[in-house]
Amino acid sequence: MKSFKGRAVTPGNITAEALVSHGGLNTLASFQKALQFGDKKATCGDQNNEDLYGKQMAGKALCLPRTIGSTTGGLVLYCACSMKRQPACMLFSEPVDSLAGAGAILADVWLDDVTMPVVDSLGEEFLEYVKDGMSVTVKENGVVEVEGSRDIPSR
Repeated sequence: MKSFKGRAVTPGNITAEALVSHGGLNTLASFQKALQFGDKKATCGDQNNEDLYGKQMAGKALCLPRTIGSTTGGLVLYCACSMKRQPACMLFSEPVDSLAGAGAILADVWLDDVTMPVVDSLGEEFLEYVKDGMSVTVKENGVVEVEGSRDIPSR
């Protein structure tokens, strides 16, 4: 097991299976099917993200460097949370952008029965270490523990 310390943007305690993207997450393109067409698994629809395309994001520990895309990003995350199609948590190697941060914070404040911890500034080493399928535990103080086989392919 390896631990990383980041900043808790929205606090929470959760353990989930890692899903890793080494490129930016286009929030709208990734969650569009889940929000418009009722895909409860939130299958990533962003064809430009080879790490995530076609993979289920709902309930996963989404590990990524940053989000990219339009100014709708925060609203998309909030809507995914309100429809119960959000990742278990979002873990950023870089500082979270204001739009993704706002969407997560609004969901945390406005939605009583939804949890989506967000931790940012985990560093490049975090994204290099974590692989798809590893177990990720998030703690309220921004500590992220990663355990599992390092032999699991990330793509």
